[in-house]
Amino acid sequence: MNKQGSKTLKTSRKWMIAALAGALIVQPLAVPGWGALTGTYTASAAAAVSIEKASEEIITSGAKLMTYKYSVPRSGKTASGLADVIQVDLKNPYVKMDVMTGRGGKFTTLQTVSGMAKETGAVAGVNGDYFNTAAEGAPMGAQVSNGVLMSSPSDLKGMYAFGVTKDRKPVIDQYDFAGTVTANGGQPFELSGINLVSYSTESGKTYSHVDAMYMYTEAWGNAERPKNSATIPSEALVQDGVVTKVSLGKALEGTVPAGGYILRAHGTAAAYLKANLTVGAKVQTDYSLVSKTNGQKLDPNSLEVMIGGHTILVDNGKASSFSRNVDSIGGYRARTALGYSQSGQYAYIVTVQDNDGSSGMSLTELQGLMTSLGIWKGMNLDGGGSTTMVTRPLGEEQAQLTFTTEYGGEVQRSVVNGLGVYTTAPAGQLKGFAVSGKKQLLIGESASYSVKGYDTYYNPIAASSINPAWKSSNANVAVSGSTFTAKKAGTSTITATSGGVTSTLQVEVVGADSLSALNLGTVSAPLKAGTTIPLPATATLKSGATVSIDPSALQWEFVGFKGSIKDGALNVTSVDAGTKVGYAIASYEGFKSMLTLADVQENSWENFENVTYGLGFTGSPSAVTGSAQIKAGSGTHANSKVLRIDYDTTGGTGNKYAYANLNGSSGKTLSSGAGSMSLDVLGDNSYNWLRAEVVGADGKTVYVDLAKSLNFTGWKTLTVNLNQYGSIAYPAKLKRIYVVNLAEGQDERSASGFVEIDNIKTMSTASAGSLDLPSGVTAKMTVGSKTLLTNGTSSTMDAAPVVQGGVTYLPVKYITDAFGGTSGWEAKTGSIAVRRGDQLLVLNLNKKDYILNGKRKTAEAATISISNRTLVPVRLVSEQLGLSVKWEQKTKTVTIES
Repeated sequence: MNKQGSKTLKTSRKWMIAALAGALIVQPLAVPGWGALTGTYTASAAAAVSIEKASEEIITSGAKLMTYKYSVPRSGKTASGLADVIQVDLKNPYVKMDVMTGRGGKFTTLQTVSGMAKETGAVAGVNGDYFNTAAEGAPMGAQVSNGVLMSSPSDLKGMYAFGVTKDRKPVIDQYDFAGTVTANGGQPFELSGINLVSYSTESGKTYSHVDAMYMYTEAWGNAERPKNSATIPSEALVQDGVVTKVSLGKALEGTVPAGGYILRAHGTAAAYLKANLTVGAKVQTDYSLVSKTNGQKLDPNSLEVMIGGHTILVDNGKASSFSRNVDSIGGYRARTALGYSQSGQYAYIVTVQDNDGSSGMSLTELQGLMTSLGIWKGMNLDGGGSTTMVTRPLGEEQAQLTFTTEYGGEVQRSVVNGLGVYTTAPAGQLKGFAVSGKKQLLIGESASYSVKGYDTYYNPIAASSINPAWKSSNANVAVSGSTFTAKKAGTSTITATSGGVTSTLQVEVVGADSLSALNLGTVSAPLKAGTTIPLPATATLKSGATVSIDPSALQWEFVGFKGSIKDGALNVTSVDAGTKVGYAIASYEGFKSMLTLADVQENSWENFENVTYGLGFTGSPSAVTGSAQIKAGSGTHANSKVLRIDYDTTGGTGNKYAYANLNGSSGKTLSSGAGSMSLDVLGDNSYNWLRAEVVGADGKTVYVDLAKSLNFTGWKTLTVNLNQYGSIAYPAKLKRIYVVNLAEGQDERSASGFVEIDNIKTMSTASAGSLDLPSGVTAKMTVGSKTLLTNGTSSTMDAAPVVQGGVTYLPVKYITDAFGGTSGWEAKTGSIAVRRGDQLLVLNLNKKDYILNGKRKTAEAATISISNRTLVPVRLVSEQLGLSVKWEQKTKTVTIES
């Protein structure tokens, strides 16, 4: 390197590691043992994956979606999950594949797969190539769209690409880039690549842009080409084959104009540019892809599409040795892959789900899945949090998310590119229609259904010409026009018929026996006339599925106030005189949940304007660095002081923590009885985890999730329900607030950044127990005796406690009479509902399962009936209502204390 080059090349740690979506590639310069990270890697034998097709749906002519249930042995157990596969028939003239790129078809403008599919009109799509998350956002591999090379492959070893030629033949191979720039017919100069971010090459072990010339086209959306290049560039703008602008020693201003391209040069390349690429000079560029397998050149113009990936997974129908180190993309994650059949007729887009219903896969398990699917050759795409698939259901206009992502729900990661499936079919005749509407109904719930038609090419057509007749297969669901009302638990098939075409939809009417939980969205609220309390109610089924509930479909009982349910919310119209605590009890066929209403006190716990205690920063492991300080806020909090946490988790291994310690190691006292907390947070879109550590008076530590993922920028108010963490012993202290960079998927999160926090408030609801329950009560009763001693006072029960199977039983009313609360028998459901303070217990006759605060649980003993009296297990009921129970074997006496 010459002296001038050493001045213009600025090296730093960030050039040694490129954080990728789904992978962490250690760059070669100054990294010992680099050779161990490249070359060919022998995979362990592909896992034996068993698959069963669960469903098959046509997307469009020539493309269909198949969902498979899989099971695989893992650590002595069997893991299971779901894989979704799009099969594309390359011999079908009406379907094609193409890349989807950022926003507006440009690099450096990351976008979700759903967004790209909507923008480009794709009927299906999946996330694509790996990319450096710390750079502008351009793929690492080659990208071709309709013969145009949008990006060249990076000089990295073992990276594969998938393509389809214009004569519809699939290819998977490794490629180099070969190109030249020739000015005025003179000597050519090597062209190093097209639209690439700055990186460190693996073959030459040099910085990519040193002494090199790169082409940037209008596909590069950023005005800087590229940022953090560590080189001072010279640039020339070429339009219509002629140089129109030249800038020596600095970049041209602005983005690349349409139809033109910019040649960016440094060092020896800049010297060539200065001598040859003067304004008015004619320029010719020649480039091609070169197979690393056979050395043959591949003209990008011969390709319909190409997208880059990672390691080879399957070759000749068998699991292949990995072509690249895969340690950093290990574990059981969501996966994305591409492959094709032995005949070359079918291309396969493969995804593996990692969510509540699926366990994800390792790469060796993915190999087993792909060989089980009959894939002849296949490679890995970006996975983990990036894995996203969208598909267009029959009759729909746009593609929709096919399954929930690793981030949960419909949260999608923005990625650099994707692979889309497109239809070119003409309009056809009506072939069929799909019934659209809710697939699960609650008893008493009404829902309307509609049809969405599709033509002979499976593309949507207007539903206005379809006027179907409707019917239900049984009395579980009643029909009136196109409105259906659920009558009783079970399944029913809804049928629509029009013009000789029939379509059906199976609907499940969910009974109370199918529920494992009934969640009203909150457990406490203010008791004040005029208050409106949103109720985003949900029911969790025993299968694990979650169903949204319109709260008006539930039966309600209001205690201590009058109210109504309207527009998904509880409206408190008036409060009974003298009432300090009220209860809203929701019931679904006897399955109950409760909302406690009481006075709520809001306390401005910390606004950081006048902090009188010390703040400190701690990193764990010690390689984690950063700071915690009070400073002027930014954005909408510019006129306020805030807590700022700067963190750098680049160093160290495993889970990494950046702590802001409050008041040294002591913490700051929380408001007594705080049931919830709100705070304003300035997110950094790092996808890291924001938490708080609370220590109760009993010494127990509670870790509070403030934001499971910092996947936002700008200020956002977060509200946290502290009650969900169980009973916190007050006086409690909040010791620290911290950022967590988890080891799993670490490469998908930013290693460094900062968050700001302001306006921490606590909300305390007056305790129901302290307001309407007696305390210091002791009740004693003896098996076989009807005498009840309450604080020494004797009374007579109408039934004596009995023992059956080692369990002591008695009528529940004597517990509520002594310790406060209410109880009542419900003949319709054969259950007893017991409420004491903010605890609601439902016991079912002759059943061991019970419901506590809207959650189904299982007891060791069932409620029984003797001589037409319902008797409950004493210990179960007492302890679930917050009481303590003692048993004296010698005297067979039960003592209950509050």
